[in-house]
Amino acid sequence: MLSMRVGYARTAAAEWVMQHASREEGFQGAYFSGSTIGLPDDSEMSAASDIDVMIVTAQAEPPLKLGKFVYRGTLLEATYMSWNQLASVEEVLTSYHLAGSFRVDTIIADPTGHLRRLQTEVSRHFADRVWVRRRCDNVRQKIENGLRAIDTAAPLHDQVTSWLFPTGVTTHVLLVAALRNPTVRLRYLAAREVLMQYGHGDLYLDLLNLLGCAHLTPERVEHHLTELEQTFDVAAAVATTPFFFSTDIKATTRSVAIDGSRELIRAGYHQEAVFWIVATFARCHKILAADAPQDLQDTLLPAFKAIINDLGITSTNTIIRRADEVVQFLPRLWETTEAILLANPDIVME
Repeated sequence: MLSMRVGYARTAAAEWVMQHASREEGFQGAYFSGSTIGLPDDSEMSAASDIDVMIVTAQAEPPLKLGKFVYRGTLLEATYMSWNQLASVEEVLTSYHLAGSFRVDTIIADPTGHLRRLQTEVSRHFADRVWVRRRCDNVRQKIENGLRAIDTAAPLHDQVTSWLFPTGVTTHVLLVAALRNPTVRLRYLAAREVLMQYGHGDLYLDLLNLLGCAHLTPERVEHHLTELEQTFDVAAAVATTPFFFSTDIKATTRSVAIDGSRELIRAGYHQEAVFWIVATFARCHKILAADAPQDLQDTLLPAFKAIINDLGITSTNTIIRRADEVVQFLPRLWETTEAILLANPDIVME
């Protein structure tokens, strides 16, 4: 997919909302989210990026997200969310996933006027220390809850996912304290920048060690990415069972998972590429377990085991031990988070 200007991508996304989403029953509005919301219209959008659109619905239980799709040459990712999640300014300010989208004007459609009122209040108090600290605590709780909920009876790919994502959320505590977007795929790169900026670069090695990738060479990571390409293409070809991430594993979105990871490696950030490579591997194997014949699963399994073995994950017991290591690390992570909160000149002290 060719690169384009962010402004063009936003225009395409807004057109899709008005032509399609706004005509659905229960439509209450839409707004932009994700890593592009702080970018000016004339900035170039990477081919490995998409435009995130949140569709607010009156339904208490929102539909499964539409996920990634191409509209007017633009890769969009559309997610439904219930109106109830945005009912309270305080709840939005406390939620590290929601608050950032209302820091600036991201509104695409607002038939009730509620999103505009919400955005005005959230942007006014977004940088207040009390709310930033609550959002950091919101992240910390997510890490602990996730790591303590690992199902040891689940398939290997699900166990890995249950350990991997909360471990990766350690980066989000730091990003939230720095008033940075808690990005998904590029979380380690962004956390590295924050730690360097605030003089805590030594903590970054700890984050990499918790993930288990500090010792990996660029050549080894690129080898794993090459293996992932084969697994990705097979999973994309056989996928029929719907999962919330299904549209991430499609030929049309290959540039995000594969090309985006290769860009990181070639730029000298091979360790930063590991998180999303492993996440994508695990998701592919969840698809394969549902939709591929057993012999195909068996053929592709060694490549997945090779990368998690490189991270030190060899059994359920090691997953649980590694989860405990992350929990034990949280007090030190919180000390650094507090230091960033105090040093951040953009945070308003109460």
